Amino acid sequence: MNWLADFFGDPANWSGPDGIPLRLAEHLEFAGLSLLLAMLVALPLGLWIGHTGRGALLVVLSANAARALPTLGLLVLVVLLMGVGTIAPVLIPLVALAVPPILVNTYEGIRGVDADLRDAAYGMGLRGGQVLGRVLVPVALPLILLGLRTAAIQVVATATVAAYVGLGGLGRYIIDGLATKRYPLAVGGAVLVALLALAVQGLFGVLQRFLVSPGVSGRQKIR
Repeated sequence: MNWLADFFGDPANWSGPDGIPLRLAEHLEFAGLSLLLAMLVALPLGLWIGHTGRGALLVVLSANAARALPTLGLLVLVVLLMGVGTIAPVLIPLVALAVPPILVNTYEGIRGVDADLRDAAYGMGLRGGQVLGRVLVPVALPLILLGLRTAAIQVVATATVAAYVGLGGLGRYIIDGLATKRYPLAVGGAVLVALLALAVQGLFGVLQRFLVSPGVSGRQKIR
């Protein structure tokens, strides 16, 4: 507890280039851009594969890759190839980490919709894109959001690796604190990352409550 008091109670940690606001903004930039890029890749692909049934092998390979991906090793490799002039070396491994849970959950969500519901939508005269947008996506939304939440939490936690290659973010406190044996700095950075991950989880809980239909989530009461 004294370490946390030393870290959060030190005014020097709240201002300047090494201050908490700036490091938090850097961390959110890494995580936010990575998640956005992963969504642009994985969401359309998952919707298309789930709706058409084509390319299911890609989903299986993606799920297996997620379990075997050495994020830090990939980061070091990208840095060696590209250098550290931009944040691209950090974004590439983080996007690679975030794509699989989004892709797999989107695919599973669409494929898991009741076949009778799908047939009924076609029977009402809806076309392929309309069935996907008006029927399949709303029903699959809880699972899609779960994939997004999983990816976001993983990216927030893993974005600390940016500090290993001299970039910023909350990982800077952890790396610098351990390197210089300033343990309050390392513990404070770890706590900030954990709090940010909890905040992201809470945010997705709110999004699910507002975006998912009560009939799908089970909140709607039957009278």
